[in-house]
Amino acid sequence: MDSEAAKFIGAGMASFALIGAGLSIGNIFSSFLTGALRNPSAAPGQFTTLLIGFALAEATGLFGLLVALIMLFG
Repeated sequence: MDSEAAKFIGAGMASFALIGAGLSIGNIFSSFLTGALRNPSAAPGQFTTLLIGFALAEATGLFGLLVALIMLFG
């Protein structure tokens, strides 16, 4: 296998982190909306937890994208 081909395969596998980030962000927001619709008075208290979960899930996806870009251009 050529080293250039291995670089592209590794970058493609590193971008699978973006799929996981997308799924986790959707799961976070769907859970929040389900809980907010069941108990609207508790929704403002859970908003900071929602933002922290979103930030952590998004950071995971960005780290995967960064690794893929480093593999391609580094």
